[in-house]
Amino acid sequence: MLTAFARAFKTPDLRKKLLFTLGIIVVYRIGTNIPIPGVDYRNVQACIDNAEATQGLFGLVNMFSGGALLQITIFALGIMPYITASIILQLLTVVIPRLEALKKEGQAGTAKITQYTRYLTVALAVLQGTGLVATARSGALFQGCPVASQIVPDQSIFVTVTMVITMTAGTAVVMWLGELITDRGIGNGMSILMFISIAATFPSALWAIKEQGSLADGWIEFGTVMLVGFVMVALVVFVEQAQRRIPVQYAKRMIGRRSYGGTSTYIPLKVNQAGVIPVIFASSLLYIPALIVQFSNSNAGWATWITKNLANTAATPHIILYFLLIVFFAFFYVAITFNPEEVADNMKKYGGFIPGIRAGRPTAEYLSYVLNRITWPGSLYLGLISLVPTMALAGFGANQNFPFGGTSILIIVGVGLETVKQIESQLQQRNYEGFLR
Repeated sequence: MLTAFARAFKTPDLRKKLLFTLGIIVVYRIGTNIPIPGVDYRNVQACIDNAEATQGLFGLVNMFSGGALLQITIFALGIMPYITASIILQLLTVVIPRLEALKKEGQAGTAKITQYTRYLTVALAVLQGTGLVATARSGALFQGCPVASQIVPDQSIFVTVTMVITMTAGTAVVMWLGELITDRGIGNGMSILMFISIAATFPSALWAIKEQGSLADGWIEFGTVMLVGFVMVALVVFVEQAQRRIPVQYAKRMIGRRSYGGTSTYIPLKVNQAGVIPVIFASSLLYIPALIVQFSNSNAGWATWITKNLANTAATPHIILYFLLIVFFAFFYVAITFNPEEVADNMKKYGGFIPGIRAGRPTAEYLSYVLNRITWPGSLYLGLISLVPTMALAGFGANQNFPFGGTSILIIVGVGLETVKQIESQLQQRNYEGFLR
């Protein structure tokens, strides 16, 4: 594997892409440490270092921003607005005929949808930036920190607007950096930045577990977490690579004196067809009730119940609802992204059929049947992986940013595998050996 990396850097154009990607990553990491104007950085650091302060609702978003959210830097919102905008546009494509027509227009339609995604990203950045500034001003960003209400000393309109504009501009820059990596670097730019954001929080989180441990100066807890992490990575790699291959046979066609077709191929249906999207959906949905409590009368009966049962990640109602939402969204997302009838029609149009299954409607019904069967283990796997942080919280007192949480491992492994595949394919184009012999 190290030899393959060396050969990658020996290839001029591939070396240029890798170095360009690394340069963008450095710029991104620098931006995550530059605070925005109007913030008292010493009070922010005091709250971050305060062991009794908790991150409330912002643990997941802070992870996606590489720790920039809680430090309130220019890249505080990270790529979360872009991810949300992409998901919303993907869902609206199924509902709005105009977007569905654009999707079928090919490259021109895709460029138009990308432009809509950028506009929606900026709008969401303004909305989320306003919410973050309001939360920081109220002192709710850090619960239990004595100086949380002094993070934004000057609460005038001008300073507030400046903070929101700065964070929105930071989100636009992050989006631009991701697109630069996609165009001129290696891999999908947004995925790479997400990978870097999550990986950047690992060393400090692991060391915090060692420092907070009590057995053998924390080394027992540290070793246990590392072992759990390696087991989870192996499990995620195994499931992410698993797929059901449905054989497809194409009939021979005679055009003039030449015969076309007659080939055999397959339709790969992944066990985890939905990826990490159901986990993000479920987390976002569960954050809404707790977010409402933050800006309302928290002494009311309903607010107390929500704080105790839904905002608390270790509460039994939260665990059950979180698991059920992940399973539901896994089926929902697969249903809107994979259309068995469309696949069956395309196969029939080009003379393809599944051996033993008639073309047309029987093929669509068979694909739906197989897809439902393999989505069940995929959705259950997503739910169980995502509950690891909660089990860690109950097991040995890890905080809610347990480094080997389900969402972080799913993203890191998925992006890592995809990036390695892209580098390997470019190596094989030049007759070099890939990473896997």
